[in-house]
Parts: sequence; structure tokens; C-alpha cells
Amino acid sequence: MEPGPGPEKAHAPEPTPADEPRPVEPRPVEPAPLTEPARRDTALDGIRALAALGVWVLHVAGNTGVMYRDGMFAWMTTRLGIAVPIFFLLSGLLLYRPWAKAVLLDTPAPRPGHYLWRRVLRVMPAYWVVTVLALAVWSWSALDWADWLTWPLLLQNYFEQGRAPEGLYQMWTMPIEMAFYVALPALAWLLHRWTRRGGPATNRPLRLLAGIAVLPVVSVLSVVLTHTLEQPQLALWLPHHLIYFAAGMAMAVLSVWIKESKAVDALAPQLLVLALLLYVVLSTELAGPRTLTLPSMGQSLWRMALEAAVAVLVVAPFALASRRDSLRHRVLGNPVTAYLGRISYSFFLWHAPVITMYYKATGTQAFSGDFVKVAILTFAGTMLVSVASYHLIEENALRLTGRWSAPAPPPEAPASRPAAPVR
Repeated sequence: MEPGPGPEKAHAPEPTPADEPRPVEPRPVEPAPLTEPARRDTALDGIRALAALGVWVLHVAGNTGVMYRDGMFAWMTTRLGIAVPIFFLLSGLLLYRPWAKAVLLDTPAPRPGHYLWRRVLRVMPAYWVVTVLALAVWSWSALDWADWLTWPLLLQNYFEQGRAPEGLYQMWTMPIEMAFYVALPALAWLLHRWTRRGGPATNRPLRLLAGIAVLPVVSVLSVVLTHTLEQPQLALWLPHHLIYFAAGMAMAVLSVWIKESKAVDALAPQLLVLALLLYVVLSTELAGPRTLTLPSMGQSLWRMALEAAVAVLVVAPFALASRRDSLRHRVLGNPVTAYLGRISYSFFLWHAPVITMYYKATGTQAFSGDFVKVAILTFAGTMLVSVASYHLIEENALRLTGRWSAPAPPPEAPASRPAAPVR
């Protein structure tokens, strides 16, 4: 939004008799903007930034071989893939919330066509740039025409293949995200129908949560089928990950229904500590091996449950108790982390190509290299290209949707209260 005109200069009024009214100069009335900027929760942006950094550390640890060494630090870097469930949960929370409002508050529901168009413009332009460049630079001779269609069209998870092209090993999450985007209007419609048939309006929140509770069951069945049929490719499809999106959708319902929970606010520090403790458990063999060896069915189920629990415990203190004057919001919602959250999508897309470029430029062998050196250089390179990608590609694409986002306003100072009498 362009800034409005500056304040007019004050002119001394002409002296007038006391019994005559002063003339009032008419002020031009400016039309209201056609589209108001969407408000962002800067703390959720901060969570998104930490998740993107977690994926980057995971891949630096993998390329340097640190994650395959002994010690708790190595194990805990292995489980930084928890960032992906957090991304999925945030998608379910933020994208389903308008539909939850439509069911619970009788507000207009999003138009599916407009919603999908915005999703495509939000995700695909930057994805296409990164994917096409990586394929052209490092995999040109090894690909056929089918590969050139598969990757740009986000179909890579639906065809059995070997190792991902260089610089694109992080892109397995993108078909899952896009599948959820496409499925969400249909899921919202089904949940809407189910909820509205449940009698009085007071029953709607519970019926809506009950309908969403079916989605995690689908994920559990997917795990069972993946191991029973010995088809690991099914783990790359949306049903396998619906539990994380469903957790975000349920959180969206709660954020509309109860708005802010005093209990969650009071327990926020304990919830975050519990998330850390569960992450330590997630870093053990209970959740499966840290190599590319496939986990057992029991390990897969434990990992899914622990990842869902950690993601919920991390996001809930901010989504359901969004006091922006709290310490946790000031830490995660500060301008630096909030900006990192805004460019986190570009950071996610570009960090793997930058790591690949470093290894090729320096001639360093795979599973070797100094962790600290690789981390510093690849972080600096990824930040530079991500800032350019966000402002040149993402922002320009978002302008085509007719909407943009602005940081949430700072909290208003509480009104002063008279001091209590001394007894």
C-alpha cells in the first residue's frame, strides 16, 4: 500500500469577531483502498523461520556426515525433519481458518477458484525458477522429456524413482502441500455439510472437530498399508501426512471457537518445555533409524505420533494464546525473525541448491566437510538469494492476487488503572 499524503502545514487563522463562526476549509475525502492488507501473526512467521532453518541444518548435517556420527547431537540433528510437520500444521491452521469461520460464524466461505489461483501464484513461480535452474545446471544430460514434465508439474512423488536430482532433494514436500491445497475446498465442503446437519449451532464446533478427527485415522491406515503392501512410495502421498494438516485444521476451529485460551496462555512455557522433551524422545531409536533404512511399522507410528505432538505443542502457545505482549511473542515475533519467516519459503527452496553448489565449487566429497564452515557459507549464500527471490519473484506474483500481507500492529498499551487502596 502506498503511503498517504503527508500532514498539511498549519496556517494561522485570520482574526475573526468572537460572535462569527470560523470558516472551515473543506478537506478532500480520499477513497478507501479496494483491498485491505491481510494481517500477519509475526510469531507464526517466527515459527516458520525456525522450521526453515531446521531443514537447512538437517541438510548441512547430512551432507557433512555429522548426523551419522555418534552422540545425542547427531541424533537430534537427524530429527530436524520435524520442521516439515510444523509447516504442514501451519498450512492447515492458516488456510482452513476462513472455512472454519464460515461454519461457526456464518461468514462467507472462500471461493474455491479464487483460493486455488492464489495458492498457485503463491507457490509455483519461485518453485519453477529453482527447479528448472537446478535441472538445467546439474541434471540436463540425465533427464528425459518425462522428467522435465514430472518435476515442474509436482508429480515426482507419484512415480517410483531413485535418487532425486541434485539440489532438489528437499522438494518431496511440495507435491504433498499442493495436494492439500487442491483437496482443501472439497474437505471443507464435506465438513461444512457434516457440521450443519448436527442440530443447533452450539453443536457445530464439536461436530466440526469430530469430522476433522477422521483425517488422522487415514494417516494411520496409510502407515499400515505402506508396510503391509511394502510400498514406501505411499509415504510421499497426502494421506500419509493428513494427521499434521488435521492438527492445524483443528487448531483453526479452536482459534475461532474459543479465540484465545487463558489456560494455554498460562501453560505456554510448560507446553514448550514438553515439546523439547518429546523431541528428545523423537531423537531416539523409538522413532526409527537415522539412516535411509526404512523404519518398522511400529517405529513409523511412534514417529508420526511424536512429530504431531511436538508440532502441536510448539504452535498452540502462539495460535491459541496470541498475546503479542508476552515474552514468547516478543522473541519469535521480533522484526528479524518475522522477516525471516516471510522469506522462509524462498529459503526452503534455495538452501539445497546452494549446498550443492558449495560442494561442487569446492570439490568436497559427499558426507564430509567442516560442519561450521559449510553452515556459515551456505547460510550466507542462501540468505542472499532468498531475499532476492522473495522480493523479485514472490512479491510480484502475490501482487497478481490483489492481496498482500502486512505485519500485525503492535499491541496497544493497557489502560492505566487506579492504584488499589492500601489495607
